[in-house]
Order: sequence, then structure tokens, then C-alpha cells
Amino acid sequence: MKHSPQGKGSVSVWYRTQFSGWMIATGIVVAAAMLAVAVLTQRYPVAGLPMLLAPASILATGAVKVTVSPRGVTVASFFFPFLRKRIPLDHIRQASARWTKPSELGGWGYRWKPGTRAVSLRQGDALWLALTNGKQFVITVDDAGTAAELINGRVPADRGSR
Repeated sequence: MKHSPQGKGSVSVWYRTQFSGWMIATGIVVAAAMLAVAVLTQRYPVAGLPMLLAPASILATGAVKVTVSPRGVTVASFFFPFLRKRIPLDHIRQASARWTKPSELGGWGYRWKPGTRAVSLRQGDALWLALTNGKQFVITVDDAGTAAELINGRVPADRGSR
């Protein structure tokens, strides 16, 4: 956790970068194969380029940077930083950390399940955010407990009990 000097107006910010080695390797291999198809296709060389969307989507969620700040939680793609999910602090009811498997979240990558959204890169420590709209957002990231403590320290106590 990064700390600014303690005192009036001090701010704590926590961030981690999480990588999924197999997702990154798969994205690179598939991208290379698709580029080869595009280059080697004599008749329609541009036809193979739209197929690069598949490896791009794998790479987009294969590595993420997670930040907890006074404004809330941000999850951004490491390779495509313009792809990000921001959750303002006033949308978070409570945060917790627990061991999580991708099968609980519906698999790897950016996942959608009824009532739950997740960025799942691996089995392990995960930050679970209970949102004020009754839904959950989950991020598998190392040191999720520290992030949860920081968030809960900023969330009003009466909001956490609802």
C-alpha cells in the first residue's frame, strides 16, 4: 500500500498488477497465428485481420491493474489501459477478501453471472465488493485483504450494515 505522509489531508492508495501467464501466452500465440493467416492469404489478406479480435480480447483481460483510492476501485487492462471499470466508493456497501476459484465466477477473464461481475485471472485471493445495488463485483488479485480493509475504512459504517 502506498502512503502519503501522515497528517491532515493524507491519502492512502493501494494498487496491484495481476497477470495470467497462460492467458497472455495464448493471446500472443493466437495473434501470431492470425497475423500469419492474414499475411499468407493471397487473395483476401484483410480477411484475417478481424480475427485478431479474439486474441485482443484474451490479452485485454490477461493482465489488469487494480487501484483502490479515495474515489473507489478501478480495474484497468494492462495492455489496453483505456479499457477500465470504475466503481465509485459511494456504490460500494462493503468489501471482503477470500480464496476464490474461477469456477465460482464462471471461468477466466471478464465474467458475467446474474448478480455478479468478475475479473477472474486465477484461483486465489480475491476482492469481493458488495455493491449498493445488491450486486457483486469480484477481482482475483493478490493482497485483496489490504484492499478490502482500505475500502471498508472509507465506506460509512451505516452503509455496510444494510
